[in-house]
Parts: sequence; C-alpha cells; structure tokens
Amino acid sequence: MSYGQPPNGPQGYGQQPGGGQYQPPQPMTPEDQRLWATLTHIGGIFFSFVAPLVAYFVLRDRGQFVREHTRVALNFYITMAIADAIGAITSWLGIGVLIILAVRVVTIVFGIIAAVAANQGRHYRYPLAIEFVKQ
Repeated sequence: MSYGQPPNGPQGYGQQPGGGQYQPPQPMTPEDQRLWATLTHIGGIFFSFVAPLVAYFVLRDRGQFVREHTRVALNFYITMAIADAIGAITSWLGIGVLIILAVRVVTIVFGIIAAVAANQGRHYRYPLAIEFVKQ
C-alpha cells in the first residue's frame, strides 16, 4: 500500500456511489405546495412575472396544486406586464399614467386575494388574465 491511497485501491475523483442516475422530482406535501403557491403569488407582486416564471419551471412537477397556482400566476403577471408596457408607451398621452396606476393596484389586490386562497388550499383564477400557458 502506498502513501495517500485508500486501502481498496485508487478511486476516481468526484465520483459518488450511485451517481449519474436521474432522480425524478419528489412530490411535495400539501402543506409545502400551499406554501410555495402562496409565495409565488406574493413574489409576483414584488418581481412581476419573473417569480411565477421561475416557480413554474422549478415546481411544476412537484404537485398538481402548486402547478396550477404557478401557471395561473404566470399568466396573470405576464398580462399585467403587457398592460404596464402599454401604460409606459402611452404615458406621453397622459392616459398611460392612469393605466400604470390601475395595473399596480390590480396587481396588489388580486395578488393578495390569490395568495390567501392558495394558503387556504383553494384554487384561484385571476380575472383579466390571458391564458398564455395552457394546462
């Protein structure tokens, strides 16, 4: 046995036993699904469609409840981002400022309503949302 080698012989660096095999995502508990669905709706208030987009791609295979909530949140916040862009474009007319203000109020109100529904374990459909991401 030479100095620095394990007694069973040399082993490859960085290899783990049983490594390299794909592990499908494990389903979350209902409590975890409610938590992540709630955080997705709240995240949309602060980070627009980015938070629901990340949540949708990361969590969509972890449970039906969280998949549905991240999908409807993503659709709503994309719709609100488009409305916000329209408000920014038309702001030189004066009406755009009102559109931006209305978008912000609608985003906060409906985001909180959806977060409360998700926390209670209920499904929620945003009004005014365009279906970009289908089931």
